Amino acid sequence: MADWHTTTSDADWNNFSELKATFNSADYVTNGKIVFDVGGNKYRIVGLVGFRTKRVFILFVGTHAEYDAMDVAKL
Repeated sequence: MADWHTTTSDADWNNFSELKATFNSADYVTNGKIVFDVGGNKYRIVGLVGFRTKRVFILFVGTHAEYDAMDVAKL
């Protein structure tokens, strides 16, 4: 996850396509929420990405199983 943090901190994305070029496994889920697969696909980070503000607001960090058991729309 440290690599994810470093890459994200250094990023200058303007849209989801640019983010996807950095994190190919990232998925746009709902209401601006983006899911990142990290740690060899063992963990998930769900965040709101503010492309204009250049910020990522982390909503969830957990295992793949924890992610599968939740409703991302309720975050």
